[in-house]
Amino acid sequence: MIEHLGTPVGLAPANGYSHVLAGAGRLVVVSGQVAFDETGAVVGVGDPLAQAEQVFANIGHALAAAGATFGDVVKFGVFTTDIAFLPAVRQVRDRHVDLARPPASTAVQVVALAWPELLLEIEALAIV
Repeated sequence: MIEHLGTPVGLAPANGYSHVLAGAGRLVVVSGQVAFDETGAVVGVGDPLAQAEQVFANIGHALAAAGATFGDVVKFGVFTTDIAFLPAVRQVRDRHVDLARPPASTAVQVVALAWPELLLEIEALAIV
């Protein structure tokens, strides 16, 4: 069971994420997923929304392989080559999470990812 602990004293209210979650169970760690399709081809070259769609599909496949769902995710780590891509990430993410009790999240702009065509990479932690 995952417990959302709200906004701790001394922290500003979170906008679209939770500051603190706790839980007991089996930890599922999903490596950073990028916009590769099942053949290894990059999906959505130059298109952050298309890449976000593929990344979240890949995260979903990884979670399912571990017997988890997006409802079990307690933390996303988002790495993007341009912070301006975050609205596209959030648009897709918001279809997969409970918006009333969203996971914790970190977003970081990076200089580059492993392939120049990749715009974002997202990792996930879940508790089942």
